[in-house]
Amino acid sequence: MSVPRQTTTQRRVQLLAAVRGGDCNIQQLAEQFGVSSSTIRRDLTELAREGHVVRTYGGALDTGPGVERTLREKDASFAEEKNAVARAAASLVRDGDVVLLDAGTTTGRLAHHLAERSGLTVVTNGLTVLLALADNPDIEVVVLGGKLRYPNEAILGPTVERQLAHVRPDRVFLGADGISVERGLSCPTLEQAELKHAMLHAGRESYVLVDHSKLASEPFAYWAPIDREHTVIVDDGDRDVLRPFEKSANCALRVVRG
Repeated sequence: MSVPRQTTTQRRVQLLAAVRGGDCNIQQLAEQFGVSSSTIRRDLTELAREGHVVRTYGGALDTGPGVERTLREKDASFAEEKNAVARAAASLVRDGDVVLLDAGTTTGRLAHHLAERSGLTVVTNGLTVLLALADNPDIEVVVLGGKLRYPNEAILGPTVERQLAHVRPDRVFLGADGISVERGLSCPTLEQAELKHAMLHAGRESYVLVDHSKLASEPFAYWAPIDREHTVIVDDGDRDVLRPFEKSANCALRVVRG
């Protein structure tokens, strides 16, 4: 059944609903909305950039609450914003620092910005961080050992937390699938929530790196409370959702241009 021709915004709202309802074939969606396949491809590409869907060969998949995407899928969403946040975080790292980098896409980008530096010690449980820094002999990389988890390429397990107890980083940089002033960091598993909380308290200074789509977002049921002073580094994509973070007593906000 076809629908009347709509504005681009209206069509994309309806298109997102269709994908979430299980319709994912480009040709079928083009017929349903009365537009060309190339128009549907452009719509899906924009919805993917905004983090609403994941592009696949011939269509798209829903990324609604509870749907965990792979690291590469997440890295393609809000790429410019994540890079701006990572660049700002890199500027805070001084020569000689010991830094702890969480697994994730924005922390992986931070590692790329540190890859040409020297005299650093980087402790991580993230495979992307390890790969970004592996070719630089002037950076000491300490990998917290455990079990590699798919799809977020994080190293997890009780051995990671035991090793973490022996490290006192100068700065800790955490990623997040969602962040709430009231609840903290939203995580896909209880194990990850516990580890992020331990990481938060491991260093002298703690930072959370997110693009604006993660603010006030609750995609998963498990939480790492942010119960210490910290800084959230975020792009300026949505000023309205920044206000609760600006009012938080233990949160400093650093907003960068995406």
